[in-house]
Amino acid sequence: MQQTQEISTFDYQRFRQFLEQACGILLGEGKQYLIVSRLTRLMREENIANLSALMLAIEKGQPRHLRDAVIDAMTTNETSWFRDGQPFETLGQVVLPEFEQRGNGALKIWSSACSSGQEPYTISIILSEYLRKNPGSRLGGSQIIATDISASMLVQAKKAEYENVALGRGLSDSRRQQFFSKVDERWRVIDEVRNRVSFREQNLLQGFSTLGKFDVIFCRNVLIYFSGERKQDILKRMALSLNKGGYLFLGASETISGYSDAFDLVRTPFSTVYRRKD
Repeated sequence: MQQTQEISTFDYQRFRQFLEQACGILLGEGKQYLIVSRLTRLMREENIANLSALMLAIEKGQPRHLRDAVIDAMTTNETSWFRDGQPFETLGQVVLPEFEQRGNGALKIWSSACSSGQEPYTISIILSEYLRKNPGSRLGGSQIIATDISASMLVQAKKAEYENVALGRGLSDSRRQQFFSKVDERWRVIDEVRNRVSFREQNLLQGFSTLGKFDVIFCRNVLIYFSGERKQDILKRMALSLNKGGYLFLGASETISGYSDAFDLVRTPFSTVYRRKD
């Protein structure tokens, strides 16, 4: 693989265009180092010498798996349990009780960029904690749909097994003991948490109406990678995928300002969240 300084402007622009068209990620100027860091191992395994040869192979479709492998490598992001903390406090202490008061039954929640599973299982843990505290709740039977563009990440997520290092990122010892069981040198999510989560492959650039309607959507730390036009499109379609009064959770640095007027900003004691306008 070439070093950062060896990637030509022409090849870099070709790769940027491919990546945005394939999965929506807008690679900024001067990000050649990211290509080097994420693709070196793959290109070595495929015996591809440089970015120009990689683009040629993708265009020819040989080998067939290469395109998806490149997208996998470029879209695999860091994740953790209870990432940023406060949004999950909002879910458990504000949003779920509100749905209860409205008289809702089982909820349908979408984790739209689930990576290796930490976010949807975190949501499910919050649901378990709420239902344990409220044994007569009408929210029992709630389901979580978890999607990601990366097939390899979904394989990991479905296994629901994690090493000690992965569990150490954001998960308390108390929750580990309550919601995981030890399997050899790994920790497995218990059935109560795992069984309410189902996984599907989904590119957010493509239609997702077949997933159905949701009461809550988590789209956290995703929109920052997209162009303004694509943000508008995704937010418009997510608004249509939410039931009236449904909630949208974005990342701490993300906003709908200038991209959508379909939501009201709701400030809670823990974080801000967006509620679909009726």
